Amino acid sequence: MIPLHRSAEVAKAHANGTPVVALESTIITHGMPYPQNLEVARQVEADVREAGAIPATIAVIDGRLHIGLEDEELSALAQAKNVAKLSRADMAACIATGGTGATTVAATMIAAHLAEIAVFATGGIGGVHKGAEDSFDISADLMELAQTPVTVVAAGAKAILDVAKTLEVLETQGVPVITVGQDSFPAFWSSTSPLKSPLRMDNAADIAAAHKMRGLMGLPGGQLVANPIPKEDEIAAADLAPIIKAAQADANTHGISGKAVTPYLLQRIFELTEGRSLTANIALVRNNARFASKIAAALMSKDA
Repeated sequence: MIPLHRSAEVAKAHANGTPVVALESTIITHGMPYPQNLEVARQVEADVREAGAIPATIAVIDGRLHIGLEDEELSALAQAKNVAKLSRADMAACIATGGTGATTVAATMIAAHLAEIAVFATGGIGGVHKGAEDSFDISADLMELAQTPVTVVAAGAKAILDVAKTLEVLETQGVPVITVGQDSFPAFWSSTSPLKSPLRMDNAADIAAAHKMRGLMGLPGGQLVANPIPKEDEIAAADLAPIIKAAQADANTHGISGKAVTPYLLQRIFELTEGRSLTANIALVRNNARFASKIAAALMSKDA
């Protein structure tokens, strides 16, 4: 059997049919330092509760797949060292060998589906890295969206990526990309981009109905819901463009590649924006958690 453990709060919600929203854990272990990571994790969970759903932060701890963390477990994870960053390829190995790991978008989707959770809130998905035509560096998140039936709420793909190619891969894989309330696909720290969104929906009920219809039709995979960062929290794309370019040049100069690219670029952009990128990141994650809660509630409605 899979050693899957629901927190007391999530177990009660599961039994009572209360809406649940999955949350990833790499933002805690790899996204920011302690104690800010713990403060943000608690705030995002509180946002989900205030919006009428129950948060399920997902992580592997000592070989057990935790669906929801008790507060002491959340605190311990926020302070843990040498925590693995888990995706589809290494998640089972970590569980089987009694390891501890934080879940990426792909791994969180897998765990959410195993726990019968249909909606997951994150910051931004991974995607096609710039220069992927040479490096073949494409996130497993895209393939996961194509095969695991979870609706993922994000502020688009991370702006350090080749977003146009990311959208092309998602289209090829048959993944619905739905932007909330606008025609422009959001650019993570920025609310808009020059790219047109493949689909637009203006409310959680329509997105929940689309999720259910995919299931009825037997279509594999989930949905990517692109929820723009609030205007008051964004960093203008024009301001970010030269900063991202400088960070990528630094990564090339230092020979950064593979899994190390994303954390390096995010840290360098944090430095070059004097912390504004992290402030925006926190705002967009909280915004996504609130909207994901609305979708989760709509999925429980008989009208969806």
